[in-house]
Amino acid sequence: MLSAPNRLRRAEDFSRITKTGYRASSSLLVVYFLAASEPPSKVGLIINKSVGGSVSRHRIARQIRHLMINHIQTLPNDTHIVIRVLKKSDDYRLELETIMIKVAQRVGLRL
Repeated sequence: MLSAPNRLRRAEDFSRITKTGYRASSSLLVVYFLAASEPPSKVGLIINKSVGGSVSRHRIARQIRHLMINHIQTLPNDTHIVIRVLKKSDDYRLELETIMIKVAQRVGLRL
């Protein structure tokens, strides 16, 4: 699970990252990536009610936060990421791996 310092919480941060960050998308997810000025790296999630009920959305959030532990360690220390979930799925692992590679290539990183 991501620790508290690695979670995005402020609406201003979500807005700034989704409007000005790099973006990569797939059929299930959209990932916004922005190099911020302050460490540590942070991750935020946007999961709409159209994805499912409260229990489903919280399960998805836990899955994605768990998967992001590995990615956040390989990214620069001042990286901020927002993940928007578009559709419900049983497993986001492959989708997240693929999309994080796209994002990294877009900004010139190697994962």
